[in-house]
Amino acid sequence: MTDIAWPLEGHQSAEALFTSALNSGRLHHGWLIEGPSGIGKARLAKRIAARLLGAKTAPDSLDASKDDPIVQKVLAGSHPDLEWLQRELNDQGKLKQDITVDQIRHMNGFFSLKAALGGWRVGIVDSLDELNRSGGNALLKTLEEPPNNCLLVLISHGTKPLLPTIRSRCRTLRLSPLSVTEAQTVISREAGEGLDIAIATEMARGRPGHGMTLATPSGLNAAHAARTFLKSLPRASDAVLADFLNKASLDGDAFDAASDEVLAWLQAKSEKNPKAAAAWLSISRILADATELNMDRAQTLSKIVMGVQSLGKTG
Repeated sequence: MTDIAWPLEGHQSAEALFTSALNSGRLHHGWLIEGPSGIGKARLAKRIAARLLGAKTAPDSLDASKDDPIVQKVLAGSHPDLEWLQRELNDQGKLKQDITVDQIRHMNGFFSLKAALGGWRVGIVDSLDELNRSGGNALLKTLEEPPNNCLLVLISHGTKPLLPTIRSRCRTLRLSPLSVTEAQTVISREAGEGLDIAIATEMARGRPGHGMTLATPSGLNAAHAARTFLKSLPRASDAVLADFLNKASLDGDAFDAASDEVLAWLQAKSEKNPKAAAAWLSISRILADATELNMDRAQTLSKIVMGVQSLGKTG
């Protein structure tokens, strides 16, 4: 059996929409892949890039072998006609807050050149959530004046609003969280040694990449502390609150796991309680602002606690 590069679960309809457009000979120049983090958007983008750059697949499929020479170049990050933009490291070796406008301008220049291997040029922005307004405006140059045989793939996790001018110039592939079975299949295939697949699947909530990130020791401890805190409402003791804040602020995995537990709890309550729905929206905005502004985890968690406790006091 062929060893497929970037096998993808649960997004057959999105793939079918793209392959249909490709086979029609009228492929749109801009594609927006959107959906929650950890469900396979970047993987789909790689499959699209490999196919367009010449990897061998069936006409109605994006499945390509790991042994395909085009796939090998994409895997190695060495294909001359593929530009993949993500946040870069600063002088201190830490990730910059944004994908910079200079990165976008470099990609615009990349699109102005002829394809090195005589086919398509593909640019992928991963993700729009990490692109500031200046970068977004620079991105419009390629979307408004697309060169021939160039494809731009934009990934959005939905944590911040998109410029309407960007959305209107793209075709959209919307990806949804996977079923439990699909998520477990992905985690079983991709999990590193020592990861508890059952726990990662439970924490994933349909987002296998997210589940594998959260199912770390710090993530599990923070998730347990968050559940204890939520169960104790509206009268959480100082000790329970302190335990939640300490464990949830330990690192990025812990913060994400705790935030995920709070949002899931509010979402479950929102079906019968409109105030819970409002709190869910408010805390989602707090988390989006925290990411965009690089806010301190402890400060962000304090705001989340205030929102949740206020809900508890109102029943």
